[in-house]
Amino acid sequence: MGSAGGSWAACQLTMPPNRPPKDGAMPEPLDSALTEIRSMLLGPALTRAVAAGRRRGQRPSMVRAELRPVALKAGQRLQISTSDGARPHTRNLSLGPEAEAAVEALLAEPFGNWHVETTDATLQLRVTKSGEAQVHRSTASRSAFPAAGHDRDKEYLLDPGDPLFAAIGGSAAKRRQVDAFLRALTATLPERLAGQLDRPLRVVDLGCGNAYLTFAAYRYLSRAGLDVELVGVDVRDDQRHRNTELAERLGWAGRVRFVAGTIADATVEPPPDLVLALHACDTATDEALARAVGWRARWVLAAPCCHHDVAAQLRNRPAPTPYDLLTRQGILRERFADVLTDALRAGLLRLHGYRAEVVEFVDSAHTPRNLLIRARRTGAEPTADQHAEYRDLVARWQLNPRLETLLTQLPSTV
Repeated sequence: MGSAGGSWAACQLTMPPNRPPKDGAMPEPLDSALTEIRSMLLGPALTRAVAAGRRRGQRPSMVRAELRPVALKAGQRLQISTSDGARPHTRNLSLGPEAEAAVEALLAEPFGNWHVETTDATLQLRVTKSGEAQVHRSTASRSAFPAAGHDRDKEYLLDPGDPLFAAIGGSAAKRRQVDAFLRALTATLPERLAGQLDRPLRVVDLGCGNAYLTFAAYRYLSRAGLDVELVGVDVRDDQRHRNTELAERLGWAGRVRFVAGTIADATVEPPPDLVLALHACDTATDEALARAVGWRARWVLAAPCCHHDVAAQLRNRPAPTPYDLLTRQGILRERFADVLTDALRAGLLRLHGYRAEVVEFVDSAHTPRNLLIRARRTGAEPTADQHAEYRDLVARWQLNPRLETLLTQLPSTV
């Protein structure tokens, strides 16, 4: 899911010394520029700010600081996340004297670069060797958080120029898949979720691989004002090391962490609110869905990869009359197995208290594995008709779905 790249600071904030900015801006007094930044940081239009780097001959007490507004049940807060290069620290500060004091302290640090985004402007500041401010100001061309569904102008939910893509790789195909995933995520979560939680939103990505969608999810959700704790799980320990290093370079180590283990057995505590399982192969998707149900996760997004288990069962059993034509040809049997597997998964989720939909993930021109199971926990008791509908389908095709087996091993979840 993408190659490692530079951090936010390396790719966005630093500029080679003695090189004039492209817009030809003249140096300004540093104090007046920092006063402008202070006003932006404490103003109602702030969306995100990052401070990094160091001034010539000086070293700040931290390597990076990120500020953004968050909406908690207790009210609006200014979240400040700092890192000393080893341990991150996050604070949610009340607006007013508490936030003002923290901002003043950060502005007093000898950072070499500031990048500040508001809903209508962006300011980038670099401290020159002589101690002056080289400032670039621009006006925002559109809302920082375009609404899902209003895409007639084909805007991306995460701007293709976002510094994250410098770290994870930013091919056109990858940007399209990230955007499709974020649109599905936006459609799954309730509106104004940021104001409904009095704790961080807990997210787990099961089978995260090299985690480019994991990082994209964190970036997008955090920019939308949510306090997020995200765990990525992958069986390969080298992936854990690689992803952990990338999270550290991005300054997210305190909020995004990775563990090595199988989907079925990896330890994830506390239980997540949102479970992602994107392109987990064959019955690994079933293991992810079973864990989500066992956790009573509120939301689930699963993009199945392949469906060998049901395809093998279809190959070894006679098709019920009059459906032999569906499975006689190998290619048709494989495609039918895809549809049947995901229909059974959606049916099982419904029997365990979820409202489940199977939707298109990304256009099939980009990948044939383009279905997404999107589920929301309602806790509703399944009806007798729903039970009968599922049982009749399984019996007709003489199937033993892996997800059903896994769910029978769980305690009652409805």
